[in-house]
Amino acid sequence: MVQTESRRLQRLAEELEESGLPADGSAAFRSMLLEEVDHALRPTVHERRVVSSGTILEPKSDPATWTQGTELQISRTPLRQPTLAASRRFINGLSSWLLRRQDAAENEWVLFDRPAGSERDLAILADVMDATIVQRHPSDVVRIVGRFGVLRWKGLSWHHEPPVRAWIDNVSAGPYAGDRKVLEALLQMAVHDLGSLGIGALLVYRPDDSPGPSVEERLPVPPPLRVRKAAHLAPLRHALAQTDGAAVFDAEGVLRQLGARLVPSPNAETDVDALGGTRHTSGVRYSHDDPTATVIVVSEDGPVSVLRAGEVLRMGLPLSL
Repeated sequence: MVQTESRRLQRLAEELEESGLPADGSAAFRSMLLEEVDHALRPTVHERRVVSSGTILEPKSDPATWTQGTELQISRTPLRQPTLAASRRFINGLSSWLLRRQDAAENEWVLFDRPAGSERDLAILADVMDATIVQRHPSDVVRIVGRFGVLRWKGLSWHHEPPVRAWIDNVSAGPYAGDRKVLEALLQMAVHDLGSLGIGALLVYRPDDSPGPSVEERLPVPPPLRVRKAAHLAPLRHALAQTDGAAVFDAEGVLRQLGARLVPSPNAETDVDALGGTRHTSGVRYSHDDPTATVIVVSEDGPVSVLRAGEVLRMGLPLSL
């Protein structure tokens, strides 16, 4: 039995490394990480209900910075259960988490004042805490999140999503005049709030306050939701999941238009070739007409593309599902 488990974990380690998980940290840390991933992939089932879970591994940042950085009220308490298995009964990977360190005496329960279990939440938690996070979401998606980005398991294979910071330099270079923090927040939302859930979207970031190209406004003026405000991301995601057309954001990342139909100029239709499907083509032609804008296209199957001035800055690749 022990040999069987050891071989399974060895195969898992090789699979994760091939999928993009760096073999960093001590042998003890890697062993702990593999144990948590194995547990997430082989969850407890009770009365046909698959149990969710979440573990924060070896956070390195000062806990005094966590509340401000995550915008969560966080309480921590030492584990008082005799075993990890007993402790896991109270862990849902949303608002209650297991915090594990290599020194088991320092393991804790971590409780949030609200559920924080979306992929976007995990990216923020991992960054602020400087930790590696393993979660089995109630939707049965297993995620490993850390400085390397996100490894996402949906039942057949792992998909590695590199961290946005690894490629944002490419899309904020050149004549770009917007706020890099707003652009990064939009890209984070596109990757972690939309692409990870298969929500297709067309996001337009307009750092220029002057009137833009003609668009057909088909919906009422939306509430001024801010992409950099954590509490606004859930209603933004919910609205985008049920809306066709573009969402237009101003220089500060405030939503100004929703469900807008982007109308290309005759020049754009003539000079800019079609790009993939309707959403990509509409986005790249709009970017030709509004060259200071950044257009972010999220495909329904997950990939995120970035367009500016009629050019492709990043073309998302299909997910390996």
